[in-house]
Amino acid sequence: MPVTLVYISVKPECVDDFIAASKANHQASIQEAGNHRFDFLQQEDDPTRFVFYEWYETDADVAAHKQTVHYAAWAETVGPMMAEKRRGVRHRGLLPELKS
Repeated sequence: MPVTLVYISVKPECVDDFIAASKANHQASIQEAGNHRFDFLQQEDDPTRFVFYEWYETDADVAAHKQTVHYAAWAETVGPMMAEKRRGVRHRGLLPELKS
């Protein structure tokens, strides 16, 4: 079960617009086949820092997510808002286990 944590730093003047664009991406992403979680987090002590917690069933589901219209629109919209390049860190989900 691939899990990716995506770390993002946004320019201070872009925080509200980034949140709005990311909410739209979240709403579409949670409807995708193979998606188990797509959490969007803002750091409490630094509101310009965000994390996406993305949990998909398979690597094919991850690849399909990156081909969606909503992902492409999000990436294009928020790219100029970022203070630095976003960083995705892959993890292997261990628990909770999926029930068959």
